[in-house]
Amino acid sequence: MEALMQSVANDLGDRIIKVNHAGEHGAICIYTGQILMARLTARGMVAELTEFRSHEQRHRDIFCAELQRRGQQRCRSYWLCGIGGFVLGIVTGLLGANAIAATTAAVESVVLRHLEQQLVVLHGSDPAAVSAISAIVAEEQQHHDHSASQVQAGKFWPKVLKPIVSASTEAVIWLGMRA
Repeated sequence: MEALMQSVANDLGDRIIKVNHAGEHGAICIYTGQILMARLTARGMVAELTEFRSHEQRHRDIFCAELQRRGQQRCRSYWLCGIGGFVLGIVTGLLGANAIAATTAAVESVVLRHLEQQLVVLHGSDPAAVSAISAIVAEEQQHHDHSASQVQAGKFWPKVLKPIVSASTEAVIWLGMRA
């Protein structure tokens, strides 16, 4: 019975690491699209976006290494996350600094909630997954807090983007967990 429970925990850990890896790829692509457009619409954000993208690249590498250690392939939603992320980045980058900040705050809010849930569910059953997830939480929180502080409350784009981006992020995570 204990072996069965460990197998179920490892399967869940594998699935979570796959989805997190795909999500980090999506985040890299969001920032890539935003960087391209911010050169035209929000030049003052390019350095910050580039730094955040480098964090996401490191996060993706952490999850990639864990997938390799486990002998797992990446999630089938990997390319969906990349393409969707790039399109989201281009569109929000075109809309300017407030849309960029609102998008990051919305995505990171959902991601942080999922990471916290993952840590609770995997605690005691999959220490390697817990370690990989724990390694990224502080930087994801930094991205959220910094971006949320830049959002101009009451403006149009944050009101429109937050529910759309949050729901889309939730949907991609849901799909990834079932792929």
